[in-house]
Amino acid sequence: MDDFPAYAPSEEHELLRRTVRELADAKIAPFAAEVDEESRFPQEALDALAASGLHAVHVPESYGGAGADALATVIVIEEVARACASSSLIPAVNKLGTVPLLLAGSEELKQRYLAPVARGEAMFSYALSEADAGSDAAGMKTRAVREGDFWVLNGTKMWITNAGVSQFYTVMAVTDPSAGARGISAFVVEKSDAGVSFGPPERKLGIKGSPTRQVILEDVRIPADRMIGAEGTGFKTALATLDHTRITIAAQALGIAQGALDFAIGYVRQRRQFGRPVADFQGVQFMLADMAMRLEGARQLTYHAAVKSERAMRGEPVADLTFVSSACKALASDVAMDVTTDAVQLLGGYGYTREFPVERMMRDAKITQIYEGTNQIQRMVMARQLLR
Repeated sequence: MDDFPAYAPSEEHELLRRTVRELADAKIAPFAAEVDEESRFPQEALDALAASGLHAVHVPESYGGAGADALATVIVIEEVARACASSSLIPAVNKLGTVPLLLAGSEELKQRYLAPVARGEAMFSYALSEADAGSDAAGMKTRAVREGDFWVLNGTKMWITNAGVSQFYTVMAVTDPSAGARGISAFVVEKSDAGVSFGPPERKLGIKGSPTRQVILEDVRIPADRMIGAEGTGFKTALATLDHTRITIAAQALGIAQGALDFAIGYVRQRRQFGRPVADFQGVQFMLADMAMRLEGARQLTYHAAVKSERAMRGEPVADLTFVSSACKALASDVAMDVTTDAVQLLGGYGYTREFPVERMMRDAKITQIYEGTNQIQRMVMARQLLR
C-alpha cells in the first residue's frame, strides 16, 4: 500500500498543527476573552505569531517568507481561530491583502511589499467594499485619476478588516467609469500616504478584537508603479483573489466550531444532572455526534479546496476552484453557526454567560457567513459554475 498516497495532510502539516495549537493555547487563548470584552486588538497574538513566523506563512521564500502551501495556511488559521477568532484574522487578512500582488503584481512591487510582511514588520489589508457596493462590488465609486506619473485616489472603503493597524492596503478603484467592471484597477496604498485616514471602529457583534473601519482616501497621490497589474484588471484580480481567500474564511469557521465542540465535550463530561454526567444522555450524544460529523465534512471539503488553491497558485489550470472555494466557505460557515449554537445549548444557562467561551464563539461564527461574499452570494456563484 506504500504507493497509495493517503488522502490526508502530510506529517509536516500535522506537525505544524501541533505547533500552532500549542502556541495558541499558551499565548493566544489566555487573552481571548479580554480581547473580546475590551474590543481591543490582540497584540499578544500578533507578537506570538510573528515571533514564530506564523503571521503570514503563505509568503513565498523568494520574498523572505516561509513559503507555506495553501493547506498549511488553512491549518494555521484554523488552529488560531480555535483559540481566538479575532487573532486568526492576522494570518487570514495578511493573505487576503497580498494575494492580489502574488497574482498580478510586478516583481518590484512584490519585493517592496511582501518582504516587510514576511518579516512581521507590516500587515496588509484588502479594501474592496463600499457602503453602496458590498455584494455588488463592481458598483464601487472610489475613483483613481491619472496625473502624469501619479494616480490620485478619492473615495471611502467600508468594512475593512484590521484597518488602522495594517500598514499596507490593496485598494480597488475606478480608473475608467465608462467600462464597468473592466474599468476597475488595483493599487497598493500605504497608511502613511498623505490623505489616508480611518473612520471610527465599527461596534460589532463578534470578532471584536479585529478592528473594522472605513478607509478614507482624500486626494491620495501615489506613484503609478503602485498599480497592481495592468489598468482595468483590478476587478478580475479581486475575483481571482477571493477564489483563494474564501478558503481561509472556511478555515476560520472550522477553528471556531472546533473550539466550541471541544469545550462542549469537556463540559458535558463533567456536568452532572439526575445523578450522572450529562454526557451519558443519548440526546446529548446525538447532538455531539452531529456537530462532529458535520464539522469533519466541512473540514475535508476545505482541505480539498486548499489543495486546489495551491495547484492554481503554482500555475496549474484548476477548472473547479471557484466552485469548491465557494462551497467550502458556505458549508464551513453554516456548520460553524450551527455547532456554536448547539454548544451554547449544551452548556444550558452557563452557555449564555460570558463566564464561558461558547457565547463568544457563537457571536464570532456569524460573520463567517457574511464576509468575503455572503453565503447567498456563494450559492449564486456555485449555481453559475454548475450552469455554465
